[in-house]
Amino acid sequence: MVSLLLAIIYLAFISLGLPDSLLGAAWPIMHEELSVPLSYAGMLSMIISGGTIVSSILSDRLTRKFGTGLVTAVSVFLTAAAMFGFSISNSFLMLCLFGIPYGLGAGAIDAALNNYVALHYNSRHMSWLHCFWGVGTSISPYIMGYALNSGMGWHTGYGIISVIQIALTVVLFFSLPLWQKREAASADGEASTKPLRLVDAVKIKGVIPVLLTFFSYCALESTAGLWISSYLVENRAMAAQTAATFGSLYFLGITVGRFFSGFVTDRLGDKTMIRLGAVIMLIGIAALLLPTKASLPALIGIVIVGLGAAPVYPCVIHSTPYHFGKENSQAIIGIQMATAYIGSTFMPPLFGLLAEHIAIALYPFYLLFFLILMIVFSEKLNKVVAG
Repeated sequence: MVSLLLAIIYLAFISLGLPDSLLGAAWPIMHEELSVPLSYAGMLSMIISGGTIVSSILSDRLTRKFGTGLVTAVSVFLTAAAMFGFSISNSFLMLCLFGIPYGLGAGAIDAALNNYVALHYNSRHMSWLHCFWGVGTSISPYIMGYALNSGMGWHTGYGIISVIQIALTVVLFFSLPLWQKREAASADGEASTKPLRLVDAVKIKGVIPVLLTFFSYCALESTAGLWISSYLVENRAMAAQTAATFGSLYFLGITVGRFFSGFVTDRLGDKTMIRLGAVIMLIGIAALLLPTKASLPALIGIVIVGLGAAPVYPCVIHSTPYHFGKENSQAIIGIQMATAYIGSTFMPPLFGLLAEHIAIALYPFYLLFFLILMIVFSEKLNKVVAG
């Protein structure tokens, strides 16, 4: 039963990743058909991110009241309904309306599942589960590409993802007894039934440093992925098609890195894995900073940055119950998710402004700035919880 539930959780993480890369894959066609500017993708993304921030903060209250299994099942249903809504949308306004349940569902799944795995499974499973999230984000562009190349259109691409999400929703509802048995078997009285308020959570020793650690990491990760192709074209004189292809190696580095991290993370521990990831990212950024216009050092550097980034997110999440107690972990992980979305939503566009008005050559320095912040606040967290 435990193995079956774990398999279902792996499927849920694939589901979590499926919608995340669809908009970027389809938007070049979508904005033309809907007769809206290319930049409107940012507006839609902000609406989705707003929903994820709200549901992440509310995840503690929801999970305590309804349980992780039901919250996950309903959240996947919300994303399935949103994907179906996208598939029948014929205006940008409709996309914005369906973006609300999409964001609310995605944030609730993320916070609830991450806390459940942190409480009930070893660190290696956290790494592998986030690797499976990467599998989901890798599959969906191929599905959308197939729909577009076959002449079926982006509506069909979203429809296919919706069907997959609906099927997973059915599986999750049938699996609810497994979740309830596991939670009942692991309950040892340490968890309070009273939700932890946001103002009380941030007063807990070490919470502010871990939030700033997470914010800095997600700002770095998102900026690195969004702007690498533009950096290769503008600063390293690489052809756009080639840059797009090699830019995807960054995401491959994260996915592969999380797969291999799972084999060593239990032995080394979360703290060591975060430090190791930071050192590897520093090496990758150093390669980007080499004073050469050649593209090879930058290509190698961005892959190394991806490999270094791989263990940080899963290990920060997995260490939360250890640092702050099982009774507080759901609330704090929810706030961490909200902080992550803030960093990944607002910091990449900020770099876009810097690149436009100053120079895109600032790209590695921008990444280095957030890496240093991450290291500083991560080490501050270690000192606070050790004391």
